[in-house]
Amino acid sequence: MGRIIAIANQKGGVGKTTTAINLSACLAEAGKKILTIDLDPQGNTTSGLGVNKNEKEHTTYELLIGQSTVEECLLQEVLPLLDVLPSNVNLSGAEIELIGISKKEFVLKREIDKIRDNYDFIIIDCPPSLNMLTVNAMTTADTVLVPIQCEYYALEGLSQLIHTINLVKQRLNPSLELEGVVFTMYDARTNLSLQVVENVKNSLKNTVYKTIIPRNVRLAEAPSHGMPITLYDTRSAGAESYRLLAEEVIQKNETEE
Repeated sequence: MGRIIAIANQKGGVGKTTTAINLSACLAEAGKKILTIDLDPQGNTTSGLGVNKNEKEHTTYELLIGQSTVEECLLQEVLPLLDVLPSNVNLSGAEIELIGISKKEFVLKREIDKIRDNYDFIIIDCPPSLNMLTVNAMTTADTVLVPIQCEYYALEGLSQLIHTINLVKQRLNPSLELEGVVFTMYDARTNLSLQVVENVKNSLKNTVYKTIIPRNVRLAEAPSHGMPITLYDTRSAGAESYRLLAEEVIQKNETEE
């Protein structure tokens, strides 16, 4: 049964989509069968994996409102061992469309449960807000991975997100856990980055990944070429960091099985 990881943070610009793209690609590179679900109306994970999001008729929007089946929406082998459920701007209307649907928090879960056994890992990129799309991701997921930018306000948003995870766990998905926190955009030259890492480690203890993603120009460039960092610059510091993160995720999964 595939492990489902939602990548969430209500703050924008923290490396959430970058992590969804590159963790997915590195897990696939390690020989795991991966499904990446783009649940963000911006569709940046879709385009970052080389898919033209505006040409797709069957996306996560059509899936959520019942106009398409999960098989119709699935883009197979976008990269070797990596399938994608794409998204585009239409998804921004899903919140309103879901209002009248019964058990609207579980629409995504019902669809993904049909195919989860086909994958080793399913990675969900959530929108940068705590809305019904994010709740759908959390009811579907086993765990939530939180990217945190090494900046002053990092802890402020984290406490709110953990509160949301706990609420979903209590009321909708009793098995949901915090996968862990991964630090992004780390700049070794600044004392602030070091302080943020220490503060979060002291607050969360065991749920912080050892791998820290550096601030890296090649990582920032890769999405505009529709490639994960493993294809765009396979030897860059960004590529090596995401490979290490993928190894940690795989080891954690094997330990818990």
